[in-house]
Amino acid sequence: MKLLLLGKGGQVGWELQRSLAPLGDLVALDSHSTDLHADFSRPEDLAETVLKVRPNVIVNAAAHTAVDKAESEPEFARKLNATAPGVVAQAAQQVGALMVHYSTDYVFDGSGSTPWREDDATAPLSVYGSTKLEGEQLVAQNCARHLIFRTSWVYAARGGNFAKTMLRLARERDRLTVIDDQFGAPTGAELLADVTAHAIRATLSDPAKAGLYHLVAGGETTWHGYARFVLQQAQAAGVPLKALPEAVEAVPTSAFPTPAVRPHNSRLNADKLQAAFGLKLPHWQVGVARMLAETL
Repeated sequence: MKLLLLGKGGQVGWELQRSLAPLGDLVALDSHSTDLHADFSRPEDLAETVLKVRPNVIVNAAAHTAVDKAESEPEFARKLNATAPGVVAQAAQQVGALMVHYSTDYVFDGSGSTPWREDDATAPLSVYGSTKLEGEQLVAQNCARHLIFRTSWVYAARGGNFAKTMLRLARERDRLTVIDDQFGAPTGAELLADVTAHAIRATLSDPAKAGLYHLVAGGETTWHGYARFVLQQAQAAGVPLKALPEAVEAVPTSAFPTPAVRPHNSRLNADKLQAAFGLKLPHWQVGVARMLAETL
């Protein structure tokens, strides 16, 4: 089996290089690749790459994820998040490949407190959310065999993340202020990658499993709860901190105005995925504690 991974350099792409390798011959590309073009800002080149590789599976981990920046460059965000995935999906259909694509809770309006299900009405609040929703739709319309995974609050041990930012600030300051009215589940890139590999194998064996799924770690928290957990773990590990967990002040979203509107309810119901693939998604604290153990 041959697999084509697009966006190998991102947090999820890096973990996918590990999880997909045992499945077959893996061709992993990003925008800097030279022999084969995988620059999503040049969608016209992507189809040529797919037709040259002729993979059995295409996994797209490339995206415009700078949520606030997207507000000031909507056409560029649309090119990366919608137009380019649509081109890849058309090429995937042409070569008979299964296409895997990642989306976001930002396709919803963030209202209420009930975890969103796959068939709930979408109503994005931002350019990022609207372009990711269009990308979902183009992938589904253009490639019959697809897996689309909506996720949220993604982090990885590699690169920057919220936990590392909180640790840095807690070493520098006596008190921290963190938002306490946005709810979600921090989800590790390694969990996304491992579930993706499992789902690919299962879907190739049973094509009826193709479709749209929510994929997040178990449980829920707020950014404030997330920050306190991170500092508690650091404190237990003996990391010197100026701001201790109890010194993290809860504030509303309005305390940190941003160009893009953030959803208050980023909870995603992952029951469909767990039932379809026979999985139990671990609690968010398990993955965060593991990531911190690797980085502290």
